[in-house]
Amino acid sequence: MKLLVVPLYWLYKLYAAVTFVALMLVVFVFSLPAVFMGRIKGGNWVYRLCVLWGDVWFPMVFIFHKNIYEQKPETDKQYIYVANHISFLDAALIMCTIRQPMRPLAKVEYEKMPVFGFIYKMAIVSVDRSSAEKRASSVRILKSVLNKGISIFFFPEGTFNETGKPLKSFFDGAFRIAIETQTPIKPILFLDSYNRLNYKGFFSLTPGRNRSVFLQEIETKGLVLKDVAFLKEKVFDAMEQKLVAYKAPWIKD
Repeated sequence: MKLLVVPLYWLYKLYAAVTFVALMLVVFVFSLPAVFMGRIKGGNWVYRLCVLWGDVWFPMVFIFHKNIYEQKPETDKQYIYVANHISFLDAALIMCTIRQPMRPLAKVEYEKMPVFGFIYKMAIVSVDRSSAEKRASSVRILKSVLNKGISIFFFPEGTFNETGKPLKSFFDGAFRIAIETQTPIKPILFLDSYNRLNYKGFFSLTPGRNRSVFLQEIETKGLVLKDVAFLKEKVFDAMEQKLVAYKAPWIKD
């Protein structure tokens, strides 16, 4: 039996990789007009294409995604979305999860990748951490995006959570911007991406269910910058409690 299963296992991974690249090339072709549409309209167009890509690719590789709403986001309202980060798959899951105009904050280095870098650059706000000036520029762009009625997205843990705990500590950025712009925070849990594509191995993709859980929004009205630590702790506690309640599979203690 093992002699049969192992070839099928690797055939599945090859199939997933080929379909991923093929569909991304289609997105690239249809993204080209975004160059002439301006940063906002062009970015929204590319993000819609990426949502369509996710809607096609995930079922093709037998990953069955479902959004669970403890509180459904209002489609005409902008949020600062935050989610836990546990898998290589998390970035792709954003498109399956958030169905409104949105820009994630992501590393500038990925813009240099061929084909994917063009799509990436149009659909995200990049952050260059090489200097305080460049980090400040990214923050100004994020605030501008919010002012234009577009939500933004952060992984507040910054990198993969490899602690065995529900979450690793959060950075301040998302919470500082939320207070400065008085924008509510909408926490999301990625519950199954750890099982679908483990951070320990880039080629560990497996089929199965995949759930994103929208938690209650956390209001920021009336908060000031000295409340950053309070807000960060409030969001952290809400996400941690729910990850435990949903029995997130990476929790070891």
